[in-house]
Amino acid sequence: MPVYFKSQNISTDLRLLLDSLAVKGQALAMIDFRPVGYIIGLLVAALGLTMLVPFAVDFLSGAESAGTFALCATITVVAGGLLTLSTANARLDSLSLQQTFLLTTSSWLVLPIFGALPFWLGEPNASYTDAFFEAMSGLTTTGSTVFSNLDTLPKGTLLWRGLMQWFGGVGIIVVAMAFLPTLKVGGMQIFRSEGFDTIGKVLPRAGQIASSIAVVYLLLTVACVFSYAAVGMQFFDAVVHSLTTVATGGFSNYDSSFAGFGGGVEYVATVFMMLASLPFIRYVQMLNGSAQPLFRDSQVWAFFGFWTLLVIGMALFRHFDAGAGAEGAFRQSVFNVTSILTGTGYASTDYGLWGAFPVMLFFLMGLVGGCAGSTCCSIKIFRFQLLAAAIRSQIQKIHSPNGIFTPRYQGRRVGEDILSSVMAFFVAFMLTLATLTIILGLLGLDPVTAISGAATALANVGPGLGEVIGPSGNFAPLPDSAKWVLSAAMLIGRLELMAVYVLFTAAFWRH
Repeated sequence: MPVYFKSQNISTDLRLLLDSLAVKGQALAMIDFRPVGYIIGLLVAALGLTMLVPFAVDFLSGAESAGTFALCATITVVAGGLLTLSTANARLDSLSLQQTFLLTTSSWLVLPIFGALPFWLGEPNASYTDAFFEAMSGLTTTGSTVFSNLDTLPKGTLLWRGLMQWFGGVGIIVVAMAFLPTLKVGGMQIFRSEGFDTIGKVLPRAGQIASSIAVVYLLLTVACVFSYAAVGMQFFDAVVHSLTTVATGGFSNYDSSFAGFGGGVEYVATVFMMLASLPFIRYVQMLNGSAQPLFRDSQVWAFFGFWTLLVIGMALFRHFDAGAGAEGAFRQSVFNVTSILTGTGYASTDYGLWGAFPVMLFFLMGLVGGCAGSTCCSIKIFRFQLLAAAIRSQIQKIHSPNGIFTPRYQGRRVGEDILSSVMAFFVAFMLTLATLTIILGLLGLDPVTAISGAATALANVGPGLGEVIGPSGNFAPLPDSAKWVLSAAMLIGRLELMAVYVLFTAAFWRH
């Protein structure tokens, strides 16, 4: 008798085998998708309701695209409402780890599908590929665009681009503070006790964080609007650019981005891009009467120190190498360095023409990003701090093999699980960047466009390098296949890679 039979009775062995398969199938079926569907339905319906804002703007201005926004709002609200009603019996008191991963990724995948409708059905009458690319770029606050002649688009369309980035900015703060620490993605668990009680149920915690952050986010946006208006920007432009500045998104109402504005506008943009790059939890603590956490946050000091070195170095290079005036060199340097470092993606000039050194520096600084818990993207400054702490600890161990050296972050010991998570993130980021570059090369893109396109999408920065997707170009000339690849890269990068990759593992669906 074959060795895999556990008894002398073949029928008994077959029954045991079938029972085992039934148990495994039941385990797979135990994943309850209803809470995920219910929440996504609510988010889709809310997205549809916000389409009424650009509808009102176009309706009042007499633009024909008002009807398009009304239609898209109806489709989106109905779709979201039906999904919510069909999953209304879901239990929302708690989410499992699987459900949290699914919700985090699915939200950023589903919302651009509906956010693209106004671009597809109305002006600029884009193909659905271009419309989805623009919507994904907006909601992930990447800022890459496929649209030209922005100056001629209806105000409602321009406002919709800004609103998507604004909602994406506040959404990623909530995800970063409520979900990613729980999911232990990329070392984010180090912030599990930062300002909010992160022990307990995910949804109530997300609601608490969202309500607290929204106040700060809104106040910062309003302050940015009036600051832009005070230095001469027209009110509508001030509103839209404030939405995309605070979100560090980078969508502008003009093909030339900030090139047509005065110097005062660039300084205002720089200030608010920097403010949006700091941990929003620190602002909440300041409103509650405690400013010390902001000034004691090591990632804030590291970010400002790195930014200062970049600005001074670039300004000196522009002044002595290009012969630019002192004020002009400083203004162009501080604005464009801040824009790329924070992942906003505005441009006041074609810095691709500044020479090889600035171009390479802009490429590398785009891979750094701002602080965790902000609207910024890319790798984040705290991961570089943890990497440096780990390297320093290893060097100390080489010098003193019998010594005990533990990496520290803000005076606290860093556990091996956090370091392993950060190292895995760095490796995954570089491997993903290399893979995307190869795929884009196979799709016909030249090396500069492929490398910078992969980097800017994965890091959610916005403009790339070169004549095609550089600060003076856009992503419209790329083939549709490349746009879908870059759209996927934006999603993966915005959700810190691992939150997406875990869905493609068999273990995730088994347990």
